[in-house]
Amino acid sequence: MRGTPSTVKSVQAQNQLIGVYQHTAFDPGQDSSRRIGREKQHGNNSTRILGLEVQGWRHDGSCSFSHPFPLSHLPLPADTELWEYQPRRKRNLRMAADSMEIDDGLYSRQRYVLGDTAMQKMAQSHVFLSGMGGLGVEIAKNIVLAGIKALTIHDTRTCETWDLGTNFFIKEEDVKNQRNRADACLRHVAELNPYVQVTSSTMPLDESSSLAFLKQYQCVILTETKLPVRKMVNNFCHSQRPPIKFISSDSYGICACLFCDFGDEFEVLDTTGEEPKEIFISNITQSLSGEVTCFENRPHKLESGQFVTFREVHGMTTLNGSMHEISVLSPYSFSIGDTSQMEPYQHGGIAVQIKMPKSFSFEKLEKQLVDPKYLTPDFSKPEAPLNIHAAMLALDHFQEKYNRLPNIGCLQDAEEMQMLAGSVVETLLSKPQLDERLVRWLSWTARGLLAPLAAVIGGIVSQEVLKAVTGKFSPLLQWLFVDAMDIVYPLEHTSREEFLPRGDRYDALRACIGESFCQKIHSLNVFLVGCGAIGCEMLKNFALLGVGCDSERGQITVTDPDLIEKSNLNRQFLFRPHHIQKPKSCTAATATFNINPQLKIDPRLDKICPATENIYRDEFYSRQDIVVTALDNVEARRYIDSRSVSNWRPLLDSGTMGTKGHTEVIVPQLTESYNSYRDPPDEEIPFCTLKSFPAAIEHTIQWARDKFESSFAHKPTLYNKFWQTHQSPQNVLERITSGDSLEGCFHVVKLLSRKPRNWSHCVELARLKFEKYFSHKAQQLLHSFPLDTRLKDGSLFWQSPKRPPTPIVFDAKDPLHLSFIISAAKLFAEVHAISFMETVSVGIKPYTFYLWD
Repeated sequence: MRGTPSTVKSVQAQNQLIGVYQHTAFDPGQDSSRRIGREKQHGNNSTRILGLEVQGWRHDGSCSFSHPFPLSHLPLPADTELWEYQPRRKRNLRMAADSMEIDDGLYSRQRYVLGDTAMQKMAQSHVFLSGMGGLGVEIAKNIVLAGIKALTIHDTRTCETWDLGTNFFIKEEDVKNQRNRADACLRHVAELNPYVQVTSSTMPLDESSSLAFLKQYQCVILTETKLPVRKMVNNFCHSQRPPIKFISSDSYGICACLFCDFGDEFEVLDTTGEEPKEIFISNITQSLSGEVTCFENRPHKLESGQFVTFREVHGMTTLNGSMHEISVLSPYSFSIGDTSQMEPYQHGGIAVQIKMPKSFSFEKLEKQLVDPKYLTPDFSKPEAPLNIHAAMLALDHFQEKYNRLPNIGCLQDAEEMQMLAGSVVETLLSKPQLDERLVRWLSWTARGLLAPLAAVIGGIVSQEVLKAVTGKFSPLLQWLFVDAMDIVYPLEHTSREEFLPRGDRYDALRACIGESFCQKIHSLNVFLVGCGAIGCEMLKNFALLGVGCDSERGQITVTDPDLIEKSNLNRQFLFRPHHIQKPKSCTAATATFNINPQLKIDPRLDKICPATENIYRDEFYSRQDIVVTALDNVEARRYIDSRSVSNWRPLLDSGTMGTKGHTEVIVPQLTESYNSYRDPPDEEIPFCTLKSFPAAIEHTIQWARDKFESSFAHKPTLYNKFWQTHQSPQNVLERITSGDSLEGCFHVVKLLSRKPRNWSHCVELARLKFEKYFSHKAQQLLHSFPLDTRLKDGSLFWQSPKRPPTPIVFDAKDPLHLSFIISAAKLFAEVHAISFMETVSVGIKPYTFYLWD
């Protein structure tokens, strides 16, 4: 490799070096070598784990990784020569930029939601983030966990005391040493994901700055930036070809906003991320409108403007394989256009939704300032977005005019803000009625920050970043405005002195809600059940708010019986690779204490259920001020809800599933409880459908689950239970001979007659199962009901939703067929305690046993 190093910084934590970032200026006239080794310090002894050497100097331990990830995934430049040092052996590996293998152990949950294409696009994206305050650190955390390729965090400010209450990565030592906020956060952000290159920048970013350096990024995010700089950066990003995706967001006091500009034409390949819908057809009219009707109990759930194609249509066969734009007529019918010249419809058919790319057009920030397009998050307050927009613009103008934010609780600054907001309203095309109360509270609280509000906006910004770099899911067009006025309504008559800073970590919170409210939060007893992704976020927010840190009263109790797994590291940010197989609750408690050493937190490993009611009695719940659940199942939620309701404790419930999420606040005698309503029960699949007439993928999955449960759980349990009751085979034989009826005897005799004795028998049994399930059953069904079978009314037997089966001929060269045989044989061997061989070879895969037709 040829080049000259210009900047090299190391990332180090407690003798474990976990990252490195490096800028190299290439010069053909210079020849420099770079060697990657491995180094880790153990007191005075040194063992080679990972180090860095550049020609002319050595920076020992500058890039050490201690984690369960392969070396080929280290976040190093694509042309880096990488040697892995092992005892008496040396192996040369070269990292290729165009070959990206997804670590399923880490990204499995996210991979199911985004898909491999989006994951690979994300892993090739470079992002620039300016501003490492409370909002910026939330964004950095989220997008690094998600797995972009590289992130540059930028800030020019030094750490202050009240950053301790807004930025969970800034420590007291950083404040004492007056470290730059980006540099202080660098190591902690890099720890979150070893696949992501994290760099810091402290250069000035103002109206005189050159923006050429931004060309290397696919997405630019600005926080805590003045309006003229935002306009300048947005114009630069919008003018690039292709345009650099631009996002700006701010959270000041009780208000927050988000703006997106992804260019004139931003194409989204999949707007929803949902699986394409399949609709069984009952009729298609031969008419100009071409009305397609589906079955009454199965609404199509399509929207006008979407596209569908058809298959398995009989009669009107011209439709098969063709694509049509639809117009929805009712929940059970839609129009596809002229079908009058086609053959008459006979029967059958499936309409399959086609995901079509959709183009979105974005306007520059300058134009959107006067005519904003925005999302309305609360339909009970349709006027709120424009009011917040006017107030936030007034705040921008105040900062331009006075080069500062309004002073906390200052009436004079609030009056100036009112005048500026009035002027802003006059410039807007849609002129809202000025909300003077909102403007006043924004002025009073602008110097503060609500950590939970920053967390919410930070999560949404991060989602928009992922949309920007992957082209998946519909982006935000173009503004989002959020306020927390509900919090400050009761504080209208509170003394202004309550909001003034006192020189501690809670000054930013105090500026928003006052000292008395802070004290109430500090004295809370909170019971958190579950310590997964949501649980970690809850604990982080509790730490920043100071929940349970009062010297006399207040405590956080958190319980979770689970251990940390590698897949948790992708979304549960309090955990690191060296925490794998450690208890979630204890590890999270330690990490939370590191954020705020004033916390009192009690980690437990108990499962909350009827079996632990001797521990979590009514007295325990009565001591709690609020119960918070972060669970992954409905049964546990219902149980904890019942305990909270019976003890009159408020409950905060939340959960996520894929891209969807929910939150619910349950207050005794004010709201309904979680158990007050029931989700509609899952539609049960008739046994005959599962056995002979599966028509949807859900049917085949349920059939496979039933077969698995029967063969490898129910029958072995029945067998063992029988012999526990009847321990003498001779006695059983005598009773059968004498005509006695023994419960389960028939199934036991059947199992005994087919019980495999060795590994070869397991393979033989698996091969017979293949023939039974996928060939004989289908042949028997077609023999009983040939394809031309008609019912008494003359209609065909095989028509939607019934689909005729196709017998499968076993092929040992087919990986799917072979996989079934191998998996089933291993399961039979496991059930019957038979050892099996792991390594051998038969054509495609390494197995030694023989397969026959």
